[in-house]
Amino acid sequence: MVSFDSIPHAELLKSVSRRISDGAVLHLIKMWLITPVEETDKRGRTIRTTRNKDEGRGSPQGSPISPLLANLYMRRFVMGWKVLGHEQNLQARIVNYADDFVICCRGTAAQASAIMRNMMSQLKLTINETKTRLRRLPEVTFDFLGYTFGLCYKPQTGRKYLNVRPAKVKVARIIRSISDVTRRTWLYLEPEEVVGRLNRKLVGWANYFCLGPVSKAYRAVDAHVQHRLRQWLCARHQIPGRGIKEFPDEYLYSRLCVQRLETRTSNFPWANARRQLINGMPCPRAGCGKSASPVR
Repeated sequence: MVSFDSIPHAELLKSVSRRISDGAVLHLIKMWLITPVEETDKRGRTIRTTRNKDEGRGSPQGSPISPLLANLYMRRFVMGWKVLGHEQNLQARIVNYADDFVICCRGTAAQASAIMRNMMSQLKLTINETKTRLRRLPEVTFDFLGYTFGLCYKPQTGRKYLNVRPAKVKVARIIRSISDVTRRTWLYLEPEEVVGRLNRKLVGWANYFCLGPVSKAYRAVDAHVQHRLRQWLCARHQIPGRGIKEFPDEYLYSRLCVQRLETRTSNFPWANARRQLINGMPCPRAGCGKSASPVR
């Protein structure tokens, strides 16, 4: 993984100018790259920095255009990897999004890593050493774009297979977000408003994390939603206890219309195909199944 802060402005703007001829747009992108950044420290003070302008490198993180510019500049690395023959000679393919990437290969990882570091140096990019490491499947796992790649197990048979699943840190993050939405500071809101906020977060999260065996993660998120929402309702109506009798599942899901993630798996393509096969109907997507691991 490389850092947004290390992308050189001059080289980046050359890549942009090959695709954009409007001088005003190019000037706007250049000014945006050197815009001062304001951050709040632990004491609540606002600190303004101009490091990007001073060093002539870096793209502001958190901006909608940053991943686009990172993808554009990283294309130099991806294309160079192919043109120089490393993909064919090492049987190593690059999968990347913005500044995050994985090199998938068999038996040539050390050589691929050395070549990658040399190319990054030529591109004036800095490697994030804390997030860059060699991983050998299936002995170990690794996280990429919010998913954990590695061994999974069939619940019914215990059979091992390679697949992806939502990373634990991403499950923990959505759980923290659910807790924030259901804090006591929001007791003045109507239940429908709180549920609306919850549903937007749940649907957005589930739309992204829908690959591989997700049922376990979905059940954990659903259980936390039930627990936190009942706590919030009890506090709002000044009801002691856990609120299980006062606010049963039927009330949460039928009356308040809370999104239940676990039921979404029944609409996944592989689930539809399985039902059709069980019912003796021809599957319109022959050979479809759970998403296979992209790691070779």
